[in-house]
Amino acid sequence: MVSGSGLCSGRVVVDARHHMLGRLASILAKELLNGQRVVVVRCEEICLSGGLVRQKMKYHRFLRKRMNTKPSHGPIHFRAPSKILWRTIRGMIPHKTKRGAAALARMKAYEGVPPPYDKTKRLVIPDALKVLRLRPGHRYCLLGQLSSEVGWNHYDTIKELEEKRKARAKVAYDRRKQLTNLRAKAEKAIDEKLGSQLDILAPLKY
Repeated sequence: MVSGSGLCSGRVVVDARHHMLGRLASILAKELLNGQRVVVVRCEEICLSGGLVRQKMKYHRFLRKRMNTKPSHGPIHFRAPSKILWRTIRGMIPHKTKRGAAALARMKAYEGVPPPYDKTKRLVIPDALKVLRLRPGHRYCLLGQLSSEVGWNHYDTIKELEEKRKARAKVAYDRRKQLTNLRAKAEKAIDEKLGSQLDILAPLKY
């Protein structure tokens, strides 16, 4: 676990599950501006305060904002959770300057946990966790649910892939645990054997 500031150097993989969107975005924006390289996984599990119906109404109001003469000029309405997080962070960075553009280029965001990040250590940011930032009983919704309501069609696919990844991870964890237990038993047996041999050899010294 890491604190909200002072993430370690090099590329950091952040597991965004049950983090608040705004808190997470503000912390990551600061770290990106400080030169940190960040990869965010499981963006579909990010939390938004407020119920799903309220958040969907807010997003539909946002979808109505467009350029009348040429809508392709903007604003661009992203539906995928990783792009929504990216756009939230972009709003907290001076992205039209060279420094801001370089900071934004240091960030990658994904739904689920794609390889090779499924085999790397994933960190959380306590300052942005839902259990620490949202009052008990307060309504919230997941970013993946909101995205699926406003036009993102891969929510079920990501859930299936995540279930398969967790099953593979459990098999690998059980194998590692079994090997650790076997190694501990072997070391204990060797220690006991050496101890018995030393006890036999001890009288011969005199």
